Amino acid sequence: MAFVVTDNCIQCKYTDCVAVCPADAFHQGPNFLVINPDSCIDCDLCPVECPADAIFQESDVPESQKDFIELNAELAKIWPVITEVIPAPADAEKWDGVPNKIDHLIT
Repeated sequence: MAFVVTDNCIQCKYTDCVAVCPADAFHQGPNFLVINPDSCIDCDLCPVECPADAIFQESDVPESQKDFIELNAELAKIWPVITEVIPAPADAEKWDGVPNKIDHLIT
């Protein structure tokens, strides 16, 4: 079972989580991160590091966020791997906690 990045990461894109990932399972898009379910080793390090509380164990993804399970898998196939922390967007704090950001996702 893998971890899943959910809605609250959109427009926040904090990358603290990638620094602790021993499997290099994170992939980066323009304004969102995803976890490759084939690479994730279920180590439980990334959720603790996510300042936006956007990462869940697949079995614990909130019902309203279940579409992100498939979205992570799909986007991980096309987005590049990210292994180093980069600065968050300047307005990340403004977006943290805003609900239903899926319409802002840039693929």
